[in-house]
Amino acid sequence: MSKVSFNINLYSQIAELLQAARKNVVRAVNQTMLITYFEIGKVIVNEEQNGKERAAYGKEIQGFIKALSKEFAEDTLWITLKICVNFI
Repeated sequence: MSKVSFNINLYSQIAELLQAARKNVVRAVNQTMLITYFEIGKVIVNEEQNGKERAAYGKEIQGFIKALSKEFAEDTLWITLKICVNFI
């Protein structure tokens, strides 16, 4: 077997760049999801509650949550949407 040799300094620099890129991607995704959840909550509150403290949308919201769950394959969509509404 032949031994592979490489410049450890070059390797370290490239590894650091890749790790930084990964962190940036995670941060960007988290920020995008936070903004999306806020906007979802705002839409639900504005559309269904019309500024009232509580809305009577329990049955109706379950229907579109089921449809969204099928489209986005999200098992936790109900919990996520409840969090979105509470976020507002």
